[in-house]
Amino acid sequence: MRFRRPDKKSVLTFLAVLGPGIITASVDNDAGGIATYSIAGAHYGYALLWTLIPITAALIVVQEMVARMGVVTGKTLADLIREKFGVRPTFFLLTALLVANLGNTVAEFAGWAAALEIFGVSKYVSVPIGAIAVWFLVVKGTYRIVEKIFLIAATIYFTYAVSAWMGHPSWGAVARKLVTPDLRMDGAYIMLLIGMVGTTIAPWMQFYLQSAVVEKNIQVEEYRYCRTDVIVGCFVTDIVALSIIVACGATLFVNGIRVEDAKDAALALAPLAGNYASILFAVGLANASLFAASILPLATAYSVCEGMGWESGIDKNFRTAPHFFWLYTGIIVTGALLVLIPNAPLILIMYLSQVANGILLPFVLVFMLKLINDRELMGEYVNTKTFNGIAWTTTFVMIALTVVLVIVTLFPTLPRLIGLA
Repeated sequence: MRFRRPDKKSVLTFLAVLGPGIITASVDNDAGGIATYSIAGAHYGYALLWTLIPITAALIVVQEMVARMGVVTGKTLADLIREKFGVRPTFFLLTALLVANLGNTVAEFAGWAAALEIFGVSKYVSVPIGAIAVWFLVVKGTYRIVEKIFLIAATIYFTYAVSAWMGHPSWGAVARKLVTPDLRMDGAYIMLLIGMVGTTIAPWMQFYLQSAVVEKNIQVEEYRYCRTDVIVGCFVTDIVALSIIVACGATLFVNGIRVEDAKDAALALAPLAGNYASILFAVGLANASLFAASILPLATAYSVCEGMGWESGIDKNFRTAPHFFWLYTGIIVTGALLVLIPNAPLILIMYLSQVANGILLPFVLVFMLKLINDRELMGEYVNTKTFNGIAWTTTFVMIALTVVLVIVTLFPTLPRLIGLA
């Protein structure tokens, strides 16, 4: 059987479509996600690697659906929810999204500040510079320029793969743990497992991806390239997650070093894997935090404006899309200022955003499945029975895990009371 080389036109079309899927999935590895994976590797070695296979499958299923809706309908997720379910549920949904994303933006600026502190830069210098940089990029740039910069930022995540390699792990052990489920009746382990799954599919991702597909004006005949972009993005982001777990598992876990966040992990790597591994880990954290601090306010501005019927888009300006740009500006300014306030309750803000994400996610998933199966809306592009089975299973599992995560976040002593801690 002869290998058929892709023709030049197909390659050029794919490169033109490339972007929304890889960018959205990459931002999933934000400061909170990196901290979760760092703790997983440092505290449990390679034991949680097996979760990455179902996590990748779930991410592909959900991201593919919103990308398909964007291509087929030419409308954003917020638009479709408002048209099909009315203004009231859309308003409550977007209010919850705004609250959650504001808290998440605070977390990203906190991650950016922590990463730069490793290099001796005070947060009172790094946070204003970071906030101005991401604001200027979106407000003064065009969609094409912004997307190219975001794609470059996505490639920097591979610093984690290099850090993992420099940790000299046993790749045979990594491969075995990746395909061997390891279930433990350990409260901290279970909560970390839930946290890993919970960081995979965030509500903002679905709104942002569909908005990006629509703004890029991807056509139905180009969808197979868009789908490839989505799938590649999902694999790339979970390869990065695997790299973080392996880097920490091969160094911190074997030496009994426990960490509380990604900054601790970066600092602890230096004496074990070398200064270069530590620096690369810190650079990855800085990049991920600032990358997400750009995308989260952008996703929120898109969603709220589209849901309310206001003009939106990077290619517009303050005069033609005032709500979009003022909302984007307000979220960045508020998020940055909260990080700079001495003794600000950052942990509480992050907890509340996690709870808001958890409450919002089930509604978003159910709305998505209702929309994707609406034949009047999607025509022949509705889900197949097989895909529906996978999608609904993913939805129910995510809802169940999210409910547990919200309960444990609100009532942190509960695992101990029921004997899991």
